[in-house]
Amino acid sequence: MTIEFLKKAENTPKTGEDDTRRIVTEMLAEIEAGGEDKVREYSAELDEYKGNTVVTSEEITAASLKLSQKLKDDIRFAYDRVRTFAEHQRESMTEFESEIAPELFCGQRLIPVETAGCYVPGGRYAHVASAIMSVTTAKVAGVKNIVACAPPKKNEGVNYAILYTLDLCGADTILAVGGVQGVAAMAFGLFTGNPADILVGPGNRFVAEAKRILYGRVGIDLFAGPTEIAIIADKNADPEIVATDLVGQAEHGPDSPAWLITTSRELAEQVTKRMPELIADLPEIQSQAAESAWRDYGEIVLCENREEAAQQSDIYAAEHLEVQADDHDWWLKRLRNYGSLFLGEETTVAFGDKCSGTNHILPTKGAARYTGGLSVGKFIKTVTYQRMSREANREVAAVTARISRLEGMEAHARTGDARLRKYFPAESFQTS
Repeated sequence: MTIEFLKKAENTPKTGEDDTRRIVTEMLAEIEAGGEDKVREYSAELDEYKGNTVVTSEEITAASLKLSQKLKDDIRFAYDRVRTFAEHQRESMTEFESEIAPELFCGQRLIPVETAGCYVPGGRYAHVASAIMSVTTAKVAGVKNIVACAPPKKNEGVNYAILYTLDLCGADTILAVGGVQGVAAMAFGLFTGNPADILVGPGNRFVAEAKRILYGRVGIDLFAGPTEIAIIADKNADPEIVATDLVGQAEHGPDSPAWLITTSRELAEQVTKRMPELIADLPEIQSQAAESAWRDYGEIVLCENREEAAQQSDIYAAEHLEVQADDHDWWLKRLRNYGSLFLGEETTVAFGDKCSGTNHILPTKGAARYTGGLSVGKFIKTVTYQRMSREANREVAAVTARISRLEGMEAHARTGDARLRKYFPAESFQTS
């Protein structure tokens, strides 16, 4: 490849993982030992919150009254589209049974998990859309118990818009707990008596690490660390739109990577000039986050042609990937590693993040190489079954016995022998 880094990041998405792992490991052990009291202790210490841990119906009603009808309509707009897309996903999944050999039937069933724990971030920003993405999708999948948690504010509790949205989307229990303690509460079944079978939802590096450590004990959607954006742009892309979209994701936090992959040096130079100007024009909190993210994690890669650009994109395996380049169909067929793809200037990450329909809980840190984002399928177990007649045993039992003995597994072989003796007592079979 003849790529050239016009801007190279000092940090990578994996920076600082060791310290995070140590802190989270200690917290999870303390919470498992100390239970609900330890969760409350962490909430008081880290969030300065001492109110109700389990949100009451009265608190949900009060939250609803704080929202204007216009905002409620906007939340409903996003909810309807995310639900509709999830319903189409569910419809695309099918159960079946097939006779794969005479009188040997194999099939699959789709069984929703019993309990899902949905984490909704609420620190720097009130992530209403994350509540929609996780709870709505679990509901469409048919999950019986949906437990959601979100960080509370001092003397206020969970953000009122998040509370309203979680209730609208169908959360059965809402916990006013954030961070590692929130993840642990859902995983261990604290305050509900229903330990989560799967944990889903985005969060900061501590939330993501807690999910990673708990994986195996519970399922997780994916490794959802700090958000990422990559944009592929050619000479015909609008540098103002490209720079605006990069800043749009960088405001998430100081560790949010933003990558530009382009075949145009002129466009790269124009974007380089506009980035600090657009960042400086943001409100202070957002500006500080975006400035750090672009300085420490931002990269600009100049490629000779679109094939090199596609190769570099697949190396990043970005959570969000925008293509602002000609011939969208070529890119759709060629690109392989991304969480969610946005084709053309007319769409952007923010549309998918908030309300256009696709899910915004997506893989980060290169995980898009092996997984997609949150979908209905994440909440559903695809399980298999088989049934067969005695006649079908004539071949299957004999082959099983021979393969088992080839492997040295005599007890396995004898399960086939026993059936052959019972079903065909007058016949002899070669089983070794």
